[in-house]
Amino acid sequence: MPAVYLDQAATSFPKPPCVAAAMTEYLTHVGANVNRGVYGSAQQAELVTLLLRQRLCELFDFDHPTHAVLTPGNTWGLNLVLGGALRPGDHCIVSAMEHNAVMRPLQRLAKQGVRFDRIPCDGAGFLDLAALEGLFRPNTKLVVLAHASNVSGAVQDAAAVGRICAAHGVPFCLDAAQTAGHLPLSFRELGLSALSVPAHKGLMGPQGLGALLLAPDFAKALAPYVTGGTGSASDSEDQPAYMPDKFEPGTPNLPGIYGWEAALEFLQNIGVEQIRAHDLALSRRFLAGVAGLPGVRLLGPADPQRRVGVFSLDFAGRDNAEMAYRLETEYGILTRCGLHCAPAAHKTLGTFPRGTVRFSTGWFTTERDIDAALAAIRALTAE
Repeated sequence: MPAVYLDQAATSFPKPPCVAAAMTEYLTHVGANVNRGVYGSAQQAELVTLLLRQRLCELFDFDHPTHAVLTPGNTWGLNLVLGGALRPGDHCIVSAMEHNAVMRPLQRLAKQGVRFDRIPCDGAGFLDLAALEGLFRPNTKLVVLAHASNVSGAVQDAAAVGRICAAHGVPFCLDAAQTAGHLPLSFRELGLSALSVPAHKGLMGPQGLGALLLAPDFAKALAPYVTGGTGSASDSEDQPAYMPDKFEPGTPNLPGIYGWEAALEFLQNIGVEQIRAHDLALSRRFLAGVAGLPGVRLLGPADPQRRVGVFSLDFAGRDNAEMAYRLETEYGILTRCGLHCAPAAHKTLGTFPRGTVRFSTGWFTTERDIDAALAAIRALTAE
């Protein structure tokens, strides 16, 4: 029985073939570190790293390659922002749909005297923008927002949030884990101070790598959260203040950098607009297929234009974990069941603690995959 992989929101699979080829090229023929040598292979690795930063800038309408910080992942980048920007007595605003990549660091900071408020969201997972206006305080130092929910798929109006933050003079950090590579994103037009993305989801790169794009003024004010050797300013025991070294201690994941650079070239050759059109076609197909099915509740908006290809189903009167198990073992449909590291979102949507069965799509998902999933859902709910 062939497997149908519909867990793209967790990690994209398969990767473009160029990703493994580039990583093999580095491991087999390059092998050198960056910032630690001036010989030929080290310079080659430096050039690929710079090219990756430039591709990130092109993709996200960002003008500062030195401020495209490479991180060990999206969670790491969000921790850098939260831990570097907030001090005891400060206040932060988040949404009621945040992932634990934001909420766990924020809960830890709350034990040290940081305070936070959650922007209320409706039953589909959308922000109450009017309520956001009333949450700002004199000590509000940061707003952090998941651009799209990894549970409901709802895409927030980040541009509106950016305008509100600018009016209050508060930095705005966007977690684009579920939208980077799926939607066109402009750092400038969204009014961002920080944008955090993972390599391994919609950007089709390997795991264990991400990027944090930082506006120059925000980067200057942000304290480094992790420090150490950078290969630069080696005469000093203080962390360099210049970018990107300020936020890039230690040896970088160079096999991953080679793979991600290749993935972004692949993505750029397709174009984000074409990827979005593909996602929308699959979304329409899935939404039409589950509409009206008895005993199935779809979380999030019914309008595909207001969501990404993330679809959580709650099977009324059934054990969702059992349904996910049967989807795999009887039909080869690979999903994710549970709370998806986002208990706040499930509380907002009314599916805590039982969770949901999540189906999610990507560039390599086909209409045949969607049809196979829908046939399996219909067969199971007809029993």
